[in-house]
Amino acid sequence: MTDDTTYEVYAIQYAYRSERKRHETFITNAWTDPLHGTAQPISYYIWAIVNAERAIVVDTGFDAAEAARRRTQSGELWRPEMRCTPVEGLAMLGIDAAKVTDVIISHLHFDHAGTLSDFPAARFHLQEQEMQFATGPCMAHSYFNGAYTVDQVLDMVRHVYSGRVGFVSGDAEIAPGITVHCIGGHTPGVQCVRVRTRRGWLVLASDASHMYDNFEEMAPYPIVADVRTMLTGFDRLGALAESRSHIIPGHDPLVMARYPALNAACEDMVVRLDADPRE
Repeated sequence: MTDDTTYEVYAIQYAYRSERKRHETFITNAWTDPLHGTAQPISYYIWAIVNAERAIVVDTGFDAAEAARRRTQSGELWRPEMRCTPVEGLAMLGIDAAKVTDVIISHLHFDHAGTLSDFPAARFHLQEQEMQFATGPCMAHSYFNGAYTVDQVLDMVRHVYSGRVGFVSGDAEIAPGITVHCIGGHTPGVQCVRVRTRRGWLVLASDASHMYDNFEEMAPYPIVADVRTMLTGFDRLGALAESRSHIIPGHDPLVMARYPALNAACEDMVVRLDADPRE
């Protein structure tokens, strides 16, 4: 580390789903994408931003109980493989979730905002628009509410009442060298995280872009509140990052292939994102 404003950044793949198709990832059909029925696996990540002064976690994932509930609810169609719990993944980096004081929540979808109780000392940094959306009239529609879990949203509401939510409206600095930026599109309040690293400004897109192909091909994701905002958001990610190769999508398994593992014991679970990517 050169100073307290430069960080190491890690992606923790806590779950993986292989049985998935391209049409679940891109707004396409057989006419616009002949490969729309082919396989498109998806990874589920949380992220850790670390230096000698602090450890900040981005998103808190979901647990085995949530996975089982959704698997049953889907009629066994949604069947992720749990690689580790988010807490276990952080422990591989020497991070004790119970002692983490700052957690950035990119948005409140079930795979990004579960396990909040595993972070009892944390302040949660969340876009104001996201809380409004997750508790507002759009949640009367199954298209929107299916990606949220009521109990998780209620947990965050309780944290609002206990003074543990730091609301952001737009762009904000969370710590020196770490900023958040409201991107919108996927949800009105989805935010990315910009981090200063040894190789320049890295952007954790989270679900502002699920896959590399979403932002590289300007191909929007099907779960979307506003397609126009999602597309302009892809451009915003590029403007915030040192280069397009500094954008880390929120769910792409290619992240695990492009970046080095923390160590042999963490293969397929933890990779270092401030390292130079493999081409």
